[in-house]
Amino acid sequence: MKFLFDHDVPDDMAFALTALGHDVLRLREVLSTTTSDEEIFQFAVKQELILISCNRDDFLNAAQKMVHAGLIILIRRRSRAL
Repeated sequence: MKFLFDHDVPDDMAFALTALGHDVLRLREVLSTTTSDEEIFQFAVKQELILISCNRDDFLNAAQKMVHAGLIILIRRRSRAL
């Protein structure tokens, strides 16, 4: 599988997916940091990449409007270290 990691996704997830044999592109490697969310999603669609992001609000709306390879929304939870 081929994934596109948004700016807000931790790099250690990319290392894990790469170790499992998947292709991972980091957004900062292929597009400017000022690229709009809509343009990011369109890039993922054109390249047939599964987009992984923590940016739920913007990408969920875009995903409902077009056919795409996939969208994974990560939910970050704050946890207390004991």
